[in-house]
Amino acid sequence: MIGASALATLVPACAAHADPTPAEVQSQIEKASNELEDVIEAYNGINEDIKTTQSKVADVAARIKTITEQITEVESDVQTVVTAAYRGSGNLRTVSIILGAGSADGLLDQMTTLKHITRSQQRDIASYNQLRADLEQENDRYATLMADQTTQQRQLADRKTTIEGNIRDLETLKRKVSTPPVSSDVSRGTKTPAVSGAAGKAVSFAYAQLGKPYVWGADGPSGYDCSGLTMAAWSRAGVSLPHNAKQQWGKVAHIQRGSLQPGDLVFYRSLGHVGIYVGNGNIIHAPHTGDVVRVADVDIMSPYGYGRPR
Repeated sequence: MIGASALATLVPACAAHADPTPAEVQSQIEKASNELEDVIEAYNGINEDIKTTQSKVADVAARIKTITEQITEVESDVQTVVTAAYRGSGNLRTVSIILGAGSADGLLDQMTTLKHITRSQQRDIASYNQLRADLEQENDRYATLMADQTTQQRQLADRKTTIEGNIRDLETLKRKVSTPPVSSDVSRGTKTPAVSGAAGKAVSFAYAQLGKPYVWGADGPSGYDCSGLTMAAWSRAGVSLPHNAKQQWGKVAHIQRGSLQPGDLVFYRSLGHVGIYVGNGNIIHAPHTGDVVRVADVDIMSPYGYGRPR
């Protein structure tokens, strides 16, 4: 189980030392919490993949509907042509050619030998057969997407089970040791800065969420995880971001630290965590399970990179 390494490290330490220092305990719990958040962000990523797949499924389903309607529209005309060809030829071979061609191009080639069928009719038949080929292709795509969606949903359920188990382990560990309470100083004495434009809306929103609990998989309004907070903040500014730190990194313009401005995003732990920069060397972030949305130093962890939503 992901996150178990940090928990396993602490349990023997507790057995060897009857009274571990608060700093030792907090260090191990912090490690376990960070590993847990990595699993949560992976869960969020799969959830975003499902949204993408569902969108593609809807597009393909709409395409299938359109093609089916088009086939229905031209089908009667094609049947009329086939019937006329049969009557004009006096045998079934012509019908076999019309209905048995391997492709629209192949049908058109064979139909050129039937002089009593006009070029316009040939185009109608070729169009009909192309629509049937398109429909078959779209049906195949639909089946593949549905299989992908089923796999993603199964992965999502597995991740959820892992997360719930890790949270129980973490809560059990916290009950066994004396850990420092979560600090109520969520603002570090900072005040909402005056920032204009879309970034100002995102920053103001983030400040308004201070003190709300970390809730895994949540994007408000009563709780947030890290990428849920940054997504919600920039959504208030009219910018759409996925609910996943790694995917947010793929959406933002990458900038250098010297270019940081309030509203920019700061990424950590190989894209396992993200916060929103609010100026004066501070970020607002949702740290991990058991904590709350708070202001922190931008170097609370070694930053992975910096990005500007657009």
